[in-house]
Amino acid sequence: MIRHITAAALLTLIMTSAAFAGDIYKWVDEDGNVHYEDTPSGARPERLAINSKPTDPARIASQAQARAAARAETREAKAAAAAEGPSAEELQAEKQKRAEQCTQARTTMQRFVTSRRLYREDDAGERVYLDEAETRAARQKVEDQIDEFCGS
Repeated sequence: MIRHITAAALLTLIMTSAAFAGDIYKWVDEDGNVHYEDTPSGARPERLAINSKPTDPARIASQAQARAAARAETREAKAAAAAEGPSAEELQAEKQKRAEQCTQARTTMQRFVTSRRLYREDDAGERVYLDEAETRAARQKVEDQIDEFCGS
């Protein structure tokens, strides 16, 4: 079974390499469609000068090895940075983000407290008023956000 598969793969490889080794011709039909073929046919076929070179396995292997080494270096640098902990700039940016989220949550809570009825807009832009359970859930969500972002 394996012998048949190997033979079929080898035969396919030989046939495809022979197909790519020949000339390529380009021609345009009466409708303006461009055709590419390995045998001259159609009106005024033009032989294309295509130079193909065999792939150098050693060069490809060295390129792959260099890419793998670069990825490994990047992973090691990220791991070292993570082990050191966040920088002062990252800590300051995180603190600023939390302050903005806290302000937004407090503003939303103030709007909830001062509004008679809460609503959301549907896809058509119409107001859909929240029932009591939805209002409680919305307020609880904002209270949780305030606890999360405004706490220490």
